[in-house]
Amino acid sequence: METFAPTKSTLMSAKNSLDFSKSGFELLDKKRNVLIREMMSYVDKARGLQDQVNKTFSKAYKALESANINSGITNIQDIAMTVEEAKDYDMLFKSVMGVEVPKIIFERKDIHPKYGFYRSSATIDEAMKEFNDVKYLTYELAEVENAVYRLAMEVKKTQKRANALQNIQIPKFEEIVKFITEVLEEKEREDFFRLKVVKKKHRKED
Repeated sequence: METFAPTKSTLMSAKNSLDFSKSGFELLDKKRNVLIREMMSYVDKARGLQDQVNKTFSKAYKALESANINSGITNIQDIAMTVEEAKDYDMLFKSVMGVEVPKIIFERKDIHPKYGFYRSSATIDEAMKEFNDVKYLTYELAEVENAVYRLAMEVKKTQKRANALQNIQIPKFEEIVKFITEVLEEKEREDFFRLKVVKKKHRKED
């Protein structure tokens, strides 16, 4: 145990620290529960999106296979080069219990092919459409998976702090309060006994 003077002022300071630690633990516990609920809502959404992405990817690749067979791989590669890099999104952040989670802003639009009609086919159009859908689903999935990661890291950090308070700080101050209280009570008993002895002595002298 730390070295300290078992005085009333020390006792008051220890009690204040104990109360502060308990309040801190309660707040951290509430924060942790809110973060976990928020994280689980994102996890459920991520599962649904991942399922959609897998199904849409499967359809897209089947359409691409058919396009390769019908139009030739070289032609498909040339057409693929006409697809512009995706820049049709923006990213904002919102705060969840102090955690900045991303929000991807985008407007879902149908793709407008830039290849000539004579080089295209229904299978190419289908593949382009499906991969366009995959792009938007990927935006959504990236948003929720990043949010899950950030929230999970904060849950871990909050849990660590709560554990430190619950298992170290609070027991420590409880022990200090108990020790000082016992010392002061013992001192009061000794002072009371001395006072009785002094009074008894005075009465005999009178």
